[in-house]
Amino acid sequence: MKTLFKTMMLFCCAFSFAQTTVKGKITDNNGQPLPGANIIVTGTTTGTISDYDGNYTLTIEQDPPFTIQISSVGFETVNQEVTTNPQTIDVTLVEGTELDEVVISASRTPERIFESPVTVERFGLKEIKNTASADYYGGLENLKGVDINTNSLTFKSINTRGFATFANTRFVQLVDGMDNSAPLLNFPMGNLLGFVETDAQSVELLPGASSALYGANAFNGILFMRSKNPFDHQGIRGYFKQGITSQDAAGDNDYTDFGISMAHKFNDKFAAKVNFGYTKGTDWYATNYDDKDMPGGTRESNINYDGVNVYGDNVTTNIRDVALTLEGLGLAPAGAAALVPDVNVSRTGYKEEELTDYNAESIKADWGLYFRPWENDFEIQYVGKVASGSTIYQGAQRYRIDNFSLQQHKLEIKNDDFFIRGYVNSDKAGDTYVLDVAGPNLLQAWKAHDVWFGEYVAEYIGQTLGGATNTQAHDAARIAAEQGRPELGSDEFNRLYEQVTSDTDFLTGSALKDNSKIYHGDANYNFRDKIKFAEIQVGGSYRTYRLNSFGTIYADANGPITYSELGLYTQLQRSIELNESLELKLTGSLRYDKSELFDAFFSPRISAGLTVNENHNFRASFQTGFRNPDTQSLYIGLRTALGTLVGGAEDIGDLYERDYAVNNPAQPAVLPQNGSAAYTNSFFKNSVDNFAASSDPNALEVGNSNYVKPEQVSSFEVGYRGKIKKFIIDASAYYSSYKDFLANETVVAPLYGNVDPNGDGLIDLTDPQTQLAVDALLNKDVVGYQTYTNSEEKVNSYGAAVQVSTKVLGDFDLSANYTYAKMDFDIKSNPDFRTNFNTPEHKVKASFGNTELFKNFGFNLAWRWSDNYYWESSFGDGEIPAFHVVDAQINYRIPSLKSSIKVGGTNLLQDEYFTAFGTGYIGSQYYISWTINNL
Repeated sequence: MKTLFKTMMLFCCAFSFAQTTVKGKITDNNGQPLPGANIIVTGTTTGTISDYDGNYTLTIEQDPPFTIQISSVGFETVNQEVTTNPQTIDVTLVEGTELDEVVISASRTPERIFESPVTVERFGLKEIKNTASADYYGGLENLKGVDINTNSLTFKSINTRGFATFANTRFVQLVDGMDNSAPLLNFPMGNLLGFVETDAQSVELLPGASSALYGANAFNGILFMRSKNPFDHQGIRGYFKQGITSQDAAGDNDYTDFGISMAHKFNDKFAAKVNFGYTKGTDWYATNYDDKDMPGGTRESNINYDGVNVYGDNVTTNIRDVALTLEGLGLAPAGAAALVPDVNVSRTGYKEEELTDYNAESIKADWGLYFRPWENDFEIQYVGKVASGSTIYQGAQRYRIDNFSLQQHKLEIKNDDFFIRGYVNSDKAGDTYVLDVAGPNLLQAWKAHDVWFGEYVAEYIGQTLGGATNTQAHDAARIAAEQGRPELGSDEFNRLYEQVTSDTDFLTGSALKDNSKIYHGDANYNFRDKIKFAEIQVGGSYRTYRLNSFGTIYADANGPITYSELGLYTQLQRSIELNESLELKLTGSLRYDKSELFDAFFSPRISAGLTVNENHNFRASFQTGFRNPDTQSLYIGLRTALGTLVGGAEDIGDLYERDYAVNNPAQPAVLPQNGSAAYTNSFFKNSVDNFAASSDPNALEVGNSNYVKPEQVSSFEVGYRGKIKKFIIDASAYYSSYKDFLANETVVAPLYGNVDPNGDGLIDLTDPQTQLAVDALLNKDVVGYQTYTNSEEKVNSYGAAVQVSTKVLGDFDLSANYTYAKMDFDIKSNPDFRTNFNTPEHKVKASFGNTELFKNFGFNLAWRWSDNYYWESSFGDGEIPAFHVVDAQINYRIPSLKSSIKVGGTNLLQDEYFTAFGTGYIGSQYYISWTINNL
């Protein structure tokens, strides 16, 4: 019996050891329950989170005593000793400041934002839940130094520190460590492949050059989006948001957004999650009908009208030339051409709203399997993401992105000291087409351009001979040429529309076809537990691009194009305590990158941070960055009726070649030309235009754009973070110098002859080969190209940003920030160089709110103002007027239902505005949302 009793006692002890239970309630310093707080056993990854009422229960296979750590973003961390089993521990967390928040991105290691060596912005759980914007991604616009340019309702593009474009290849966006650039477009697709709002953990943003740690394209900034780990955040969470969008042009339209997150920890070794999100609305109509070439011009007042959001009216020709042709063919009376003015006339195009349905839709899902084989911080993850949707995108053209799909798959092994990950991005263009290519080709499919202009001129001549005035003759000519045009919505129009938008040959159609991929692997190891002198990290990355547009976009008609990039980096960080009140933190980073297409680059970064009395931190840094030319800059091979876009890779001539009909009877009827002609045998287009106007060949200039190479930037930055009485201050200033800016040039390449046989960059009209090239111009035996090249002009920019936050009237949060950005470049001396700075010089933003105005009720109000600025892009240039925007939301928590209700609106002033030339005016959104269990 004694033996049995001892055995039972040992068993009970063992059972007790395996089932230590700690429970309690977490509240904030106002006595309100704090859901989503982390309770973790110190030295392990075992833990739990508090529920919607702040309650928690933690069971651990460990005998007391041990320590638990209780933390929540925005609150001071508390450690509590567990001494008995079971034990109840209630904890009150005191709200801290944004300086206490922990960031990872600045140095690839956890550190307080207060001590970060560079400028970093953070958008955590509190900000995500309380944003006044319609979604958390839009809420990023209220951060200092951040510009969000709105392509459409579901596609927004983030930029920092100037040089903004929608095709923002200078900015990187990482979602759980994965670059979510679409391989086809080679830039982030906003939140189309982000994560569902209830799965969002935090967002961090590094403005400016970050190549030292993050590689080639972290040139102008990088955004880090982190989702929730199912080991730490379990259960079912969801939201449903219903409302309307309101715009003068589009009217009031329904807006729906919902998402669900499901996560479960099966045991201490295995957890999984799955998320789904859906958004549907009506896009902002783009209805800018201003004449691109004649301010204030309309179709009624300008026979050569070319509207901003009208497509097809860029097809234009000189009607006297048409009259001379008709006269030469005997289709017009002798001398009739003299009756026709020497002017250009454009075809009647289609408004954008006539070529798209403006349906905005986003469908996304992701899933993850998480394995901790030893029940510690060692974790193996598989994550999959897929997204599809319809939206409007503006680059060099306006794109109708329809049923576009993008997916990612990642496998990652990591612990607190290292990670190794690999992932693949793959996209499909779906039913995507280019609006301003569809317009001209739709007109051509209905009535060929030469036929239309022939009818126009014939009617003009007849009207003039009949005594009509010039205006009357033009009006009658257009009516005659438009005879037989299919009505919108008719069977004939729908047939032609389907034909053009499904045809991938841009000479006759407008559809995109693509199935490109990016393969990426990266790794990092932190020696902090091995080396005590300093925190040392090493890492690297390897990426392969596989471009596969089947010859429709890229120069890949003969098969996919592949090329790779390698990067290696190291960082050393050390803190030195100078005395009781002074601590110096030094950080140095160096990265080596090598693309198989270019020479290697070294990107250093050094920084120093001085902390004074734990309340003030001063920092200074020097950073460098570089950007490899994007996929389109390298290998685009897109032939359209108006010209050919050809990439600047040195092997483009081996990949892109087309046959062209020749007008000169002394030459073969057909001659081939490859893409290298734009870079080795071309005239500048503006000089060809001058030659055509003057008939003086001395006006010609050698084009021969240089092949592309990487851009470079060097940036100096100083900053301060600190607390002065009740005020939290974060300020920074920078100066950046750029060189080898990627730019476009327009050239004309003759089908025969040699523009520069001497190779000295000068036109030699005495050389027979040059004379032959001039003959090609006269016979119109030429091909027009838009090339990608680097400018020799240096561009500098500088700016500053400051934010002040405090609490007023007790518990009300008040924050305001100001951003200044300026480009330093002599535009007058370089009128042909387009920097695309596209950034307001002054921006002011402010927010005011209270998460607990009274029990369970909170609100937030956000205001921002942007100065006017000038927008430059391949699509078009124009002034962006200054604008004010006010967003607001009120929310009410229902603890019994573990729910919260939010009612909000954006652009409450209803003063419609736009952030880029050619896009739709941004109207207002009004919504009510119900969120369940979002801890």
